[in-house]
Amino acid sequence: MVKIEFIQQLAELVKEKDLGEITVADGEEVVTIKGKKCPPPPPMGVPMGMPAGAPLAQVSVMQQSAEVSASSAGSGAAVPSGNVVKAPLVGTFYAASAPDKPPFVTVGKRVKKGDVLMIIESMKLMNEVQSDFDGVVEEILVNNGQAVEFDQPIMIIK
Repeated sequence: MVKIEFIQQLAELVKEKDLGEITVADGEEVVTIKGKKCPPPPPMGVPMGMPAGAPLAQVSVMQQSAEVSASSAGSGAAVPSGNVVKAPLVGTFYAASAPDKPPFVTVGKRVKKGDVLMIIESMKLMNEVQSDFDGVVEEILVNNGQAVEFDQPIMIIK
């Protein structure tokens, strides 16, 4: 039979050493004292049904495609000069407020800081994108209705 004094000593030891838990066995008698500090969770394994090599294969494919796009970008793609207007969010680029309306800007049009340049639809919301620059629209890099990614160059203003 385990004495109360022994259990109290174990509890003090757990508290003093800031242990998560301690277990003492003497024959068939087992005493476990748990402290405030919980032991760390066991490491996560590969989810059931997923082959162990899959994540590594995905990483290598992503690295290869990044290398291919980087090498193709460096082999003849001109770096745009001027102020690059980038997409502030993921969505669909629209050059005008409605299909029957004229575009906000066209190549060669002079714009001022604060002028609306485009609309990007994201999650059924129409977001007007304003110019951060004064200048002339040099080039529009995407087509009306085209999906755009965050930080994707949309147009160049010189």
